[in-house]
Amino acid sequence: MEKMTKTPEEWREELDADTYAVTREGATEPPFSGRYYAQKADGWYHCTCCDLPLFQADAKYDSGSGWPSFDRPADNANVATREDLSHGMRRVEIRCARCDAHLGHLFPDGPPSTGMRYCVNSLALDFKPAGEPADNGTET
Repeated sequence: MEKMTKTPEEWREELDADTYAVTREGATEPPFSGRYYAQKADGWYHCTCCDLPLFQADAKYDSGSGWPSFDRPADNANVATREDLSHGMRRVEIRCARCDAHLGHLFPDGPPSTGMRYCVNSLALDFKPAGEPADNGTET
């Protein structure tokens, strides 16, 4: 996969202030406030910055955490991880593998199917309903 790189100024021109804060500066939206927290529609969740498909709706579940949660990515190669030692905690940060957008964090307390919880900020996602062109990241 080819990496996408842009300057902070280019990202600021493309993203609203809240989306920039989350995806480029690692901020977190308040729990239960995101547009996709309770969504149940069939489709794909793409990176809001570069449109890379990240999660399928069938991997989404209600974790009770206040953020959209998934038990697995659509493709492991599309979600990168790195150690996050911010806020006096040790966590695993998840990022878009193409554009390095901050998505959220990964926790080992997910459902039995995988045991993992990909806890994602809605502002980092763009939902594409099933049946739309490129709903899985490829042209149909």
